Amino acid sequence: MGKYFGTDGFRGEANENLTADHAYKVGRFLGWYYGELKRRSGSDEAPRIVIGKDTRRSSYMFEYTLVAGLTASGADAYLLHVTTTPSVAYVARVDGFDCGIMISASHNPYYDNGIKLINKDGEKIDEETIGYVEAYIDGNLEIFGQKWPEIPFAKKEKIGRTVDYVAGRNRYIGYLISLGMYSFRGIKVGLDCANGSSWNIAKAVFEALGATTYVINAEPSGFNINMNAGSTHIEGLQKFVVENGLDVGFAYDGDADRCLCVDEKGNVLTGDHILYICAKYMKERGTLLNNTVVTTVMSNFGLYKAFDELGINYAKTAVGDKYVYEYMMKNNNRIGGEQSGHIIFSKYASTGDGILTSLKMMEVMLAKEQPLSKLAEPLVIFPQVLTNVRVSDKAAAQNDPDVKAAVEKAADALGDSGRILVRESGTEPVVRVMVEASSEELCRKYVESVVDVIKEKGYCN
Repeated sequence: MGKYFGTDGFRGEANENLTADHAYKVGRFLGWYYGELKRRSGSDEAPRIVIGKDTRRSSYMFEYTLVAGLTASGADAYLLHVTTTPSVAYVARVDGFDCGIMISASHNPYYDNGIKLINKDGEKIDEETIGYVEAYIDGNLEIFGQKWPEIPFAKKEKIGRTVDYVAGRNRYIGYLISLGMYSFRGIKVGLDCANGSSWNIAKAVFEALGATTYVINAEPSGFNINMNAGSTHIEGLQKFVVENGLDVGFAYDGDADRCLCVDEKGNVLTGDHILYICAKYMKERGTLLNNTVVTTVMSNFGLYKAFDELGINYAKTAVGDKYVYEYMMKNNNRIGGEQSGHIIFSKYASTGDGILTSLKMMEVMLAKEQPLSKLAEPLVIFPQVLTNVRVSDKAAAQNDPDVKAAVEKAADALGDSGRILVRESGTEPVVRVMVEASSEELCRKYVESVVDVIKEKGYCN
């Protein structure tokens, strides 16, 4: 991770640690950089960069300042307006853009925002380019064999323009509809749009496929994105599904790159449930390439036990859909994701896509002619206890011999009926201690056995 950009873009509180000036500089660099690459390859064409945003009040500010920077550097900015992160990835990939930008802080509250950079293949942009962006922001850019105290402005006919590109968003909606394998006619579906990016997309897709659609949290005000709504506050959808006798419910986050489900009984299905249901279905149909599902280290122990019983292999990556996707591309895997609901179907998308995930879950329900509760029934989720310990030195605490010994002792006691995971936070001065076991009592016992040693050794603030 860089100084400004983490695993999911440049994120922070709007005009606090992510400012309009930052956005302008990101635009200035990207517009110049892609133009310079074209010039050096013998092309005189202006770079084309596509931009989407979520429903936060500050998204407009960041959109305009990004556009100012891009056009000042000679790039043409194509505006999708309010749309989802996966739609920007799709449009960047299929419409030949040099890169894409999504303005969103995903599941964070409205006062936060973020800038996600996407390459021409619809993937998160490479670390080298991010390094150049950060160097330019800090005034120490060195690239193409020289130092650049400042980069040149475009002049005269080289100044860029903006293009209304709502047609790109509509083409993405059409693409999602085309993936519907079955008619949804007669199925009552609840959608929680989190007052975010999916508010004007998800309903259109489900209704086009014939579903009787009930939508909540689709009235964005600029201040209510993710507020007691969406995949991070799914209790509202649980109640809504039960009270209205719906067959299924899907909850998205602010930029709709993740999805969680609610079955007809009001139970929540996490990303682990989705991976289990879809992977089992794919294996049955011979479409689970390499017979492998890609997870992160935070997936539930119960998921791995279920995969063992099904004879499905699995890989574990670091936390972050970026790492899941990188592993999938390297090893030619078809499905992977996170417990939080970032699910990647690599045959259809280059990023997690909440609406696509809900369509694939509908496909399994209709193909198997079973409700979600029945499909999820064989998966037994183990109780989990996670404690965040604030420490003065994350690496020292985690690598302390006595702490390591406590972790090994807990792991030996759990054996093959549970697991312990100790890892550093990527964004906070915190060590996370997580245990999964057959009971919450056991989880707490072994978490405390490690936390107590961390405290005794004097690492806590």
